Parts: sequence; C-alpha cells; structure tokens
Amino acid sequence: MKTKKFVVLLSLLALVVAFFACPLPYYVEYPGAAKNVADYVKVDGKTSQAKGKLMLVYVNMMQATPFMLLKGWITPFYDIETKSESLGTNTIKEYDAMEQYYMQDAVNQAQYVALNLAHQPVTEKFYGLGVITTTKNSDFKGKLQPGDLITKLDGKSYPTLETFMQALKQKDITKPVTLTVLRQKKTLQITGKLQKINSKQNGLGITMMQQVQIQTPKKIEANMQDIGGPSAGLMLTLQLYEQLAQKDLTKGRKIAGTGTIAQDGHVGDIGGIDKKVVASAKSGATVFFAPNNPVSKAQKKADPAALTNYQEAKRAASKIKTNMKIVPVRNIQDALKYLENND
Repeated sequence: MKTKKFVVLLSLLALVVAFFACPLPYYVEYPGAAKNVADYVKVDGKTSQAKGKLMLVYVNMMQATPFMLLKGWITPFYDIETKSESLGTNTIKEYDAMEQYYMQDAVNQAQYVALNLAHQPVTEKFYGLGVITTTKNSDFKGKLQPGDLITKLDGKSYPTLETFMQALKQKDITKPVTLTVLRQKKTLQITGKLQKINSKQNGLGITMMQQVQIQTPKKIEANMQDIGGPSAGLMLTLQLYEQLAQKDLTKGRKIAGTGTIAQDGHVGDIGGIDKKVVASAKSGATVFFAPNNPVSKAQKKADPAALTNYQEAKRAASKIKTNMKIVPVRNIQDALKYLENND
C-alpha cells in the first residue's frame, strides 16, 4: 500500500513539474518593464543627474509551458505564437544574435543623431559584417557562427559595405578566401569558398547586418547587453542628447517611449506596443512616445484593420484606463518639441 501511495505521489509530482516546466512549441509575449535609460549610459564617464527619467520599454518573450500557455489564454496583453511566428526560420541562437545586432545598430544611430543635435563632431565608419545565419549550401556553414563579426577579407579591411561587396564580386570564385572574424573578443582566420548569389555578385552564403563604429571625441558608453532589438533607439537618442547638451528634458517627469531611430532622426515603427504601454503605466510613466507613421497600402491590403503604432498605443491605454498621455511622434524633433514645451 505504501508503495502505491509513493508511486501516485511521484506521478502527481511529475505532472506538477511538467505543468510548470515542460517546454511546448509555442512562445508567449507579455509586458516587460520600463527602465531608466540613464542607468545604461555614460557620457565622458558621467551619468545623468536629472531628477526625472527617460525610460526604454521592453517586451518579454519566453517559450511556453502548459502553465504559461494557460496564463496566456486568459491574461490580457499576453500573446501566444508558434515558433515560426516568433522566430521565423531562425534558431534561438540566430534570433538572439540578430536582436543584439539590432540593438548595437540602435546604439550607433542614437549616438550619431544625438551628437549632431548637440553640435558635436561625429563620423561613422564601416567596421564589418555581423553574421546572423549561414545558408545550407554555404561553404562557411559550421565555420561561421551567429554573432560573429567579419572585419577583413583576405587580410584587407574596407571603408564601406559597398566596397566590401565590390571586393567579393572581383574575387575568383574557384579560389578560397580568408575572413578575419571577431568572435567573443577572439580574432579568428576562417577560410572557405564563395558562391554565386546572382550573375553579377559573389557571396559568402550568409545573412548579415553591417556594423559601424561611431567616431567622436566624446566618450560615450552604452551598455545594453541585456536588451535586444532596435526599439530603444528613440529613448537612447533623447538620453544621450540630454547629457551631451546638458539639458533637463524630463523636468522631473517619468517619460517612457519606443521606436527605432534613423540617421535623419526618423522614428520607426515597432512591435508589441500595446504591451509596452502596459509596462510603462505600471512603472509610473506620465508620458509615452509612440511612433505615428501612416499604415502603408501593402499593410492595409494584408490587414484592412491595421492601425498605426500610435493608434494601437491609444487603444491599449484606454483598455487599462491609464492617465498616461500618449504622444505621437514621427521624428526626434517631435519628441524634443513636446518635452521642451510641456511640463
């Protein structure tokens, strides 16, 4: 009898563990948190002394367990997606590498825009190609890894992506090339053959993102290692500009927001903005910047009910009944104008 009770107890324990820990082929996205950008940024070795906060906002994503799947079904602002919907054709490692490259690009663009706004000298230099994936037929498959940074081709560096691609084009496809690769602070030499991308171009058989270095006399540190993706670009730019120009943009307020940033100051759309509104409201933000770019014809055709980021944010704010003001922005000047003209 004791043995049967023990087996039943063990079985129940296994079911409980499986309910909370067994991974399923689904992912759950849900509100994350709003973080003070000043905690991540230093200019000339100094952090911001402003009383208010400029806050970046992130969305959490995790592989579903039975518990999280159930919670996702019944909890507002939790979205359940299949693996392909969340990751596309990427592995987790490839997805993480892509998110880190997006974040690094956001940091670079934010520095460039903020330095220009503050009338500080700045130039941008092509640094290399960030590896995200290798194709099935690539001779570099198994040699290159997601997150690798290709800095040289046959021992030579190039000033732009265009000149790097032109050099590839001129290589003899029958002969191997050697790539200088930076991997987790180690420099490697990796050799492989090129492949024809089309009749006019040779390629490495990889998907990649170009990486640049911002060159300026100002010493800027932006440690964003724990946060991926490009959506913090707007708030990073505002934080850097506030410190570079020595202005108090917040005036004691908690300002949250989201959106990518381009070199011309344009603020781009992002995903999961409803969840970011929820996270910002919970963090006590009184203002939330939301991209307000028109819905394209292609988007409308695919989804007649498609909304702008701003409209999505307004709808989420209404659902949770927050007094947080949702402010539409299309460029960095829209955000600066609001901060400077409103208390």
